[in-house]
Amino acid sequence: MAKRDYYEVLGVERGASDAEIKSAYRRLAKKYHPDLNPGDKQAEAAFKEVNEAYEVLSDDQRRSRYDQFGHEDPTQAGGYGSYAGGAGGFEDIFETIFGGGFGGFGGARQAQSNGPVRGSDLRYNLTINFEEAVFGCKKEINVARNENCDQCHGSGAKPGTSPKTCDQCHGTGQVTRIQQTMLGSMRTSSPCPKCGGEGKIISDPCPKCGGKGTVRRQRTITVTIPAGIDNGQALTLRGEGEPGKRGGPAGDLYVAISVRPHRKFRRDGQNLYSEMNISFAQAALGDEVEIETLQTPVKENIPEGTQPGHVLRVRGQGVPSLRAPAQRGDLFVTLKVEVPKRLNEKQRMALRLFDEAMGGKAPAAGANRGDNWKRSVKEFFDKFKD
Repeated sequence: MAKRDYYEVLGVERGASDAEIKSAYRRLAKKYHPDLNPGDKQAEAAFKEVNEAYEVLSDDQRRSRYDQFGHEDPTQAGGYGSYAGGAGGFEDIFETIFGGGFGGFGGARQAQSNGPVRGSDLRYNLTINFEEAVFGCKKEINVARNENCDQCHGSGAKPGTSPKTCDQCHGTGQVTRIQQTMLGSMRTSSPCPKCGGEGKIISDPCPKCGGKGTVRRQRTITVTIPAGIDNGQALTLRGEGEPGKRGGPAGDLYVAISVRPHRKFRRDGQNLYSEMNISFAQAALGDEVEIETLQTPVKENIPEGTQPGHVLRVRGQGVPSLRAPAQRGDLFVTLKVEVPKRLNEKQRMALRLFDEAMGGKAPAAGANRGDNWKRSVKEFFDKFKD
């Protein structure tokens, strides 16, 4: 079965805040927790689904990628995995259901909350021609993305000033409280309400970016399309995504490739396929013909007695390998024997004589088999000898 949308699983809107997502998760985790539903397989499956959705939507980076790519995030091998109940999941459950973590769990999360954050990834859909996909090319694309403000250099503070350490969380971005429960002392960590979890406060914001540290810009980027790329594949441009926070690296830009179909050729892997019409005489007697390829035409021999549907293999006229461009696939040409629709009298006569020579009984179509017929036959064979 196809996976349900994570926002639908938690019952929240796509623009829901972190607090709304956490509240929805806490409510559903309590509802479907296995300890409260012993032996209920449906509740167990729902519990895993809820945890999987929360794992993604509670993480800013993973949520951003999910909003762009859905379940087909190219940075995830095989898509997003399901909740497995490991140490991280155990901690999240107790933190959201019972209000805190055990011992060092909360401290570890607090220590990491204000560290460097990698920037979000971006996606760009690019459509190219069939020949461009086969032989490669360069394309310029325009990408709108956030970039660090050139006035405050990403700090968000007015030039000449700097952000101050939050006096409520002391720069950690988290506030912690301890409460007594039937399970003992429990510690709860949550984003600092004063600095919003940033650990710093900007009292004098940059006038250009308004304290965000980033501005929206349109950039032209040159993309090198490798020879042999196929429809549905994607290129990864490292560091061309959104900028990171607090010294974190920039995200990546994924260029998803769509290839327009060709009027004549069809592709399957590294091989190309096409069709070619030949006459009955060429099929029966054999001939040397020119085969159309994606580059210059090549000459191939049609063997005598070729039957309709015969396939010619033209080696090395297919698609280059992405890993080894010097290696190319082949071109397979299916021969179609054309049957003429309109014949003059001489052509009809020739076909009837051929049919008689083969022992057939083609109708004379009103032709006189007397002296006129014999004279026509003699004239035909005289011309044939010449």
